[in-house]
Amino acid sequence: MLKRLLIYSGMILSLWIPAAAWANPQVPGGPQKQPVVLTNVTIHPVSGPVVEKGTLVFDGGKITALGKDATPPAGAEVIDLAGKHVYPGLFEPWNDVGLVEINSIRATIDGQEIGQLNPNVRAVVAVNPDSEIIPVTRSNGVLLTLAAPFGGLMSGRSGVIQLDGWTWEDMTLKSDVALHIQWPQSSGGGRRGRGGGEETAAPPERGVEALRQALADARAYGAARKADSNFPRDARWESLQDVIGGKLPVVVQADDIRQIHGAVAFAEREKLKLIIAGGYDAPRCAELLKKHDIPVIVGGTYRLPRRRNDGYDSAYAVPAELHKAGIRFCISGRGRFGANQVRNLPYHAAAAVGFGLPADEALKAITLYAAEILGVADRVGSLENGKDATLFVCDGDPLETPTQVTHAWIRGRKVDLNDRHKTLYHKYEKKYKQE
Repeated sequence: MLKRLLIYSGMILSLWIPAAAWANPQVPGGPQKQPVVLTNVTIHPVSGPVVEKGTLVFDGGKITALGKDATPPAGAEVIDLAGKHVYPGLFEPWNDVGLVEINSIRATIDGQEIGQLNPNVRAVVAVNPDSEIIPVTRSNGVLLTLAAPFGGLMSGRSGVIQLDGWTWEDMTLKSDVALHIQWPQSSGGGRRGRGGGEETAAPPERGVEALRQALADARAYGAARKADSNFPRDARWESLQDVIGGKLPVVVQADDIRQIHGAVAFAEREKLKLIIAGGYDAPRCAELLKKHDIPVIVGGTYRLPRRRNDGYDSAYAVPAELHKAGIRFCISGRGRFGANQVRNLPYHAAAAVGFGLPADEALKAITLYAAEILGVADRVGSLENGKDATLFVCDGDPLETPTQVTHAWIRGRKVDLNDRHKTLYHKYEKKYKQE
């Protein structure tokens, strides 16, 4: 018994040491204690026209006034931001920030459960508030993300998190946003998993049948529970009741035209509320998506063409083509290195501008449109009276790389904008000055 205890203690210690070593030193902001007034600043509400030399007031974590005639309340902290711009916090709508630290180290990956069907898994409870990636991400104005699970067929439920807080409860804006499904696809052999292991791709027909059977079992379970309240509970089928009832949307990862058509047909047959994520071929399915009013989370613009005969700009132009087709969409910074690259979200939107998307639409695609599609637009996504004071101040256009974020608040809590990148920059700046 003692030997077992020693082994278990050693395992716990080995897990604890890396976690402590990777914890970021930034202290989460405290509750807002007095009104804050941002004056002489260019306000970009996103949902309305730009206000030059305006005033924005927030108190108790909520925006209370904005415009040219907003009056500072008594006892407020007044910050003169001449020459600066204020924007709503940028919103990453599909990633694994807080769930993955280092892609090549399995012990730091906590966004995937064993098994193919895990509809009851909730990603937000696994978010690591001490992730080093979080301060780096919010330093570029990205203050909100969708923490999404991955792997299997039914990966679990995602939640919207704010990138500041002591615990996952502090960070959570909305805990259950959508059920995530990885749509089966044909491929030659296995594909490389996040933890470095090999994932064998089953025939797509078998995967679709497994999804259909899971929903059928959930309906049967729901009927049994309704008929007999003493019927044994099952966490998996219980968690699917709001999905089959149309209350919780399903985010289906699908890029290929066949996947998108299959996912739409499946959602119509099963009466599911659908969101397509990835969407490389979404413009080719524009008529179908518009007919059923299915929004698309574009899986980044920094992507290579999927087919040999595709144009070099195929991925860059997806947002512009969806905009022209009248399809609701938002843009994700999802890419090869996952959470590590979410800080580049505004540049994914900027690339779309270079290939036909209007600049104001690009900004909405990483703020308001993301909030609308994910069901939190009543709280975030734009600067309006009554909404959360989740915003940042910068010295230029956030879609341009030279722009620097100078201030940020999340629900009125001041955000520490230092991060590991800046710390190392200042460290080696001193080194070269000494030489």
